[in-house]
Amino acid sequence: MEITSAIPEHLVAIQQIYAWHVNNGIASFETVPPDHEEMAARLTKVIASGGIWLVALRDTQVAGYCYLAPYRPRYAYRYTLEDSVYVHPDFSGQGIGKALLQHAIRLAEMRGFRQLIAVIGNSENHASLGLHRSLGFELTGVMKSVGFKHGRWVDTVIMQRALGAGSTTFPEPLR
Repeated sequence: MEITSAIPEHLVAIQQIYAWHVNNGIASFETVPPDHEEMAARLTKVIASGGIWLVALRDTQVAGYCYLAPYRPRYAYRYTLEDSVYVHPDFSGQGIGKALLQHAIRLAEMRGFRQLIAVIGNSENHASLGLHRSLGFELTGVMKSVGFKHGRWVDTVIMQRALGAGSTTFPEPLR
């Protein structure tokens, strides 16, 4: 498996992976899959805002992707990112999500970010909860029944982990 920065040539596969999750799961609260142009705009926005977007390739196929985007737009949040990880259903359970997120965490730390937030759809999303727990995230809260999708109420779970020195020192300018 190769992990590399996402480029426009990966967008067809990225859009298909995400569409599958939107249509079949409750990890995303979107109910209509964004089209190719919207996903291209999202990739551009994440990169332009200083975020990170990676793909995992098996041979030449995109097996999954992960991006770290600014948590919120206000300046005080500039050292905090939010992660998103999606794996092609044919490759689930093979460690691809963990490898992607580990790689993204290393890049974020090298660039000087200090906190990483996971906003996880569904308290029953044991795979995502376990992935984040295994990489040092801690539960910081659960918002009960804030989404309604596929005929059911869905929670949002918030997890967080420090990056680098976290809040133990003052930050330096981001790289």
